[in-house]
Amino acid sequence: MWTIEINRKAAKSLKKLPYDVQVNFDIWADTAAVEGPYGLRQVSGFRDEALQGVWKGYRSSRLSKQYRVIYQVKKEIVSILVIDVNAHDYKRN
Repeated sequence: MWTIEINRKAAKSLKKLPYDVQVNFDIWADTAAVEGPYGLRQVSGFRDEALQGVWKGYRSSRLSKQYRVIYQVKKEIVSILVIDVNAHDYKRN
């Protein structure tokens, strides 16, 4: 089992998302908790990928056509830290 940590900014963003995106996030989180990053890559709908540029070291999964979850894998503690859930805007704050 993997631990899913959600930072405060992401938790706040999740509350404001459309219902269908929230449901997809719950499915994403369940998959991540049970199967980890490998399981996320196996679900083609998530289109899980490594990010580049200023987001190097992070990954992105698709929750809908517009929304993405950005996360980082912490292998040493078997944890996935959700950084942000946004409308496909990868500008780092």
